[in-house]
Amino acid sequence: MTGTLSSRLTSPWVALLRWNKPSGRLILLIPAGWSLWLNPAGTPSLQLILQILIGGLAVSAAGCVANDLWDQRIDREVARTSQRPLARGDLNRVQAFTLLAVLLTLSLLVVISLPADVRLLCLQLAVLALPPILLYPSAKRWFPFPQAILAFCWGFAVLIPWAAATGSLSLSLPLIATWGATLCWTFSFDTVYAMADRPDDATLKLRSSALTLGDSAVKVVRAGYGLTAVGLAIAAAATQTGVIFWIFWSVACIGFWRSTLPLKAEDQQAASVYAKHFARQVQIGSLLLAGVVLSRLG
Repeated sequence: MTGTLSSRLTSPWVALLRWNKPSGRLILLIPAGWSLWLNPAGTPSLQLILQILIGGLAVSAAGCVANDLWDQRIDREVARTSQRPLARGDLNRVQAFTLLAVLLTLSLLVVISLPADVRLLCLQLAVLALPPILLYPSAKRWFPFPQAILAFCWGFAVLIPWAAATGSLSLSLPLIATWGATLCWTFSFDTVYAMADRPDDATLKLRSSALTLGDSAVKVVRAGYGLTAVGLAIAAAATQTGVIFWIFWSVACIGFWRSTLPLKAEDQQAASVYAKHFARQVQIGSLLLAGVVLSRLG
């Protein structure tokens, strides 16, 4: 039984979807959760939560497949990515494109399944999100801050659930603050993620915010986490979130600060430092989400 489970987790299909590394899949669902519970519509229905969950997982997986299709040749030259299925030849491009089509179709079906009064707006947002999601992996070839494009993509994880819950995207302080917090958070943790690849990226003449910012990268990351905390605090205050949230928020702020302490400006750091930082962001983001949910339920 254990051997069967282990073989499934090491399947090239699972690796292509990154489901063998669940933290990367969970982290996209966190801002979607912030959006669902910080909007003025109140407690979301179980059906909407499940729809956003399935849609988020499908879109996240599609982004991973698109990334590997763009970077198949590059991944072979980078230590962290050299064992990915397309880079190793465990799967071919036709198989990957087929899986990408299936995931995008599933995402479309989720949008179509939404109530009629919100369906058109959510469909429009999904169509707007698709080009940057599919083109983001190419950004490292031509844009000095590809992590900013990823952050823009993740902003749709706030906009689509918000539209699905409220039926509109009227500018409001909670929406702007939640969206801004998500952009700052994503840019920050993905900049740290890019720090692990700095030597390889420099050799391959690829770009990243970690390389572009140089010695200032850690300071910018800390500022980004600070803005994330401020943005969520503004959104929570504007929606009159209860006192429970502020307890969780205070602990999360300490977590943000402590998570940056091991980071150094130089390149010579163990890869485990960056992996632990990424996992810590999942924990901190989940902590903030739990605070919002418990406060709204209370």
